[in-house]
Amino acid sequence: MTQIEHAKQGDLTPEIQQVAQKEGMEPETLAQLVANGQVVILKNSASSYTDAIGLGKGLHTKVNANLGTSPQFPDVKREIEKTRIAVQAGADTIMDLSTGGDLDAVRRAIRQATSVPLGTVPIYQAAIETATHAGGIIKMTVDDLFAVLERQAKDGVDFFTVHCGVTLSALERLRQQGRLMNIVSRGGSFLITWMIANERENPLYEHFDRLLELAHRYDIVLSLGDGMRPGALADATDRAQVQELLLLGELTKRAWEYGVQVMIEGPGHLPLDHIETNVRMEKLLCHGAPFYVLGPLVTDVAPGYDHIVSAIGGALAAWAGADFLCYVTPGEHLRLPSPEDVRQGVIVARIAAHAADIAKSLPGASNWDLEMAKARKQLNWKKQFELAIDPELAQRLYTEATVQAESSEEKTQTDIHISEKEPIGAEPCSMCGKYCAIKLVEKALKDVKPLA
Repeated sequence: MTQIEHAKQGDLTPEIQQVAQKEGMEPETLAQLVANGQVVILKNSASSYTDAIGLGKGLHTKVNANLGTSPQFPDVKREIEKTRIAVQAGADTIMDLSTGGDLDAVRRAIRQATSVPLGTVPIYQAAIETATHAGGIIKMTVDDLFAVLERQAKDGVDFFTVHCGVTLSALERLRQQGRLMNIVSRGGSFLITWMIANERENPLYEHFDRLLELAHRYDIVLSLGDGMRPGALADATDRAQVQELLLLGELTKRAWEYGVQVMIEGPGHLPLDHIETNVRMEKLLCHGAPFYVLGPLVTDVAPGYDHIVSAIGGALAAWAGADFLCYVTPGEHLRLPSPEDVRQGVIVARIAAHAADIAKSLPGASNWDLEMAKARKQLNWKKQFELAIDPELAQRLYTEATVQAESSEEKTQTDIHISEKEPIGAEPCSMCGKYCAIKLVEKALKDVKPLA
């Protein structure tokens, strides 16, 4: 039985209890959300690798990190390093999007390197192996595709991105409307190339029941991918995108009836004023299924800073109800992400997720910020570094300025008294120095005489 089937029977599985404890939620409440399809539990039932993670309504917003080889950079050791960095930076899940080298070996190495849930896009491997061995993607058979799905399931993959909504009808909507960027989804492009060349329907849609059977057997969450997502603001919320979403809503119900967990993937490039509408539309059309968004990116003109662009959109999307943020790195649109790109991408996505959780008033979300405020009031730098979302960076920036100030010939001693009872190092930072507002007001308030 799958998690959703157990939940419908009122069973509190070990995974539901584990996630409930992490989230500070009653297991019975979580089980009802899983039963309704509003929460998914990422945990391949045949795998011993994964620590279960929950995504969805009432849970903390989670962050995914994409990584993987390319034909130009097939080094598996580099991807293992990125995996380690992503998890250390706080990524909740990893997706292996490898397209270069021995794809089975890369995936298995990544799977063994971490206990966080692992996702993949199986059409990548199916298309690339077919192109390598048969001379072209268009020669892929349905059995080729499902052989890859089975292989990846056995290897312990916890969620599949499957572009089941990239259908002939959605393609016709795109043709009729016209688009600036056409298709930017790599998986979507593989499928459309195959569909046009073979004059056949998308095999993931045509054989959806076969996909459900496999997903049910391993309790793999189907992440119904947005192959028609906009790749530029000019294409946001167009007919092709909405056509796909309508179909994904229908497939969601079919999956639930089969006992398979589902989440929905979303755009992509969206202007700020489209984000809330897109989140509400997904929740309505897909019956409250968890929403997994890439970004969204709210402007097209910031290559090198797209991690920040996506954090702006991600915070708004999560506040509006998105449940899962796929990070974007500084290398987006420019290169395969470096290890440092991965670290920065995870950190800024976590900032967006946490800001949204505060705005959603999730229980305990603001406690972290309260503790930081207390440490700042006390000028307790050690505690501030411990609480920082990126402790290493916070301490480095503080230390660099302190060393520079100490070596400066123009350095002057502060005239603000520091009590011996205060934490060691309770000096103002180099921004304000002796004019530190916290210290000035603290001293002034001690001198205030009570009113007669």
